[in-house]
Amino acid sequence: MKLINIQKITATIKLQSGLHIGAGHAQMHIGGTDNPVIKNHTNSNPYIPGSSIKGKIRSLLEWHIGTVGDTDGAVLSFQHIGKLTANQDDAKTILKLFGGAADNNTSDELLKQIGPTRLSFWDCNLNPDWLQQIENKNLQKTEIKMENTIDRIQGTAANPRNIERVPAGAEFDFNLSVRVHDNDDNLEMILKGLKLLELTGLGGSISRGFGKIKFENLKLDDKDIQEKLDQIQIK
Repeated sequence: MKLINIQKITATIKLQSGLHIGAGHAQMHIGGTDNPVIKNHTNSNPYIPGSSIKGKIRSLLEWHIGTVGDTDGAVLSFQHIGKLTANQDDAKTILKLFGGAADNNTSDELLKQIGPTRLSFWDCNLNPDWLQQIENKNLQKTEIKMENTIDRIQGTAANPRNIERVPAGAEFDFNLSVRVHDNDDNLEMILKGLKLLELTGLGGSISRGFGKIKFENLKLDDKDIQEKLDQIQIK
């Protein structure tokens, strides 16, 4: 197996609704938000961790090809391949793209067939042009959304909480590196993953309308492939 190329997929991630990817916090501050978003500690700008995108896309693809039942909900790995009832080829492609844990029972043949992980997901920072527009208008890079639960008997609001999120319209720079070995072509599976992410959303509180995204200006090594993504049909 020979590494012959490292391709670069780039795009703009545009938020269609507010995005919340939580940072967690060790302590609460008076007047602070209950649920802050993750931020770069050097400039306090929110960003999208590459690990969040990778994990969500991988999970969606495993659900899409139907392996979740065969793995009993565990992350697809080498030891599951021989137990799958269907879609072994697609499962092997997912392992090629995202990697998987091998054990002592994994055959050398399967290890050689899968090879090294093909994808590297990089953290997505705010697009500089969008950030400049926000700063020129003296607008905030995040917003606080207030939420309540409803008392079913009295019909009154209870347990108010506030959630920080990046507002709709914000733009992030998306970068993905793709290792190409022996002329393998995994673009179709990658595009399916991006389409599934568009359809289902990213981050927390998706069921309450958060996290809808859109990939724009998608390119593969500076070649426009946006139309290919737009034409993907999930069946």
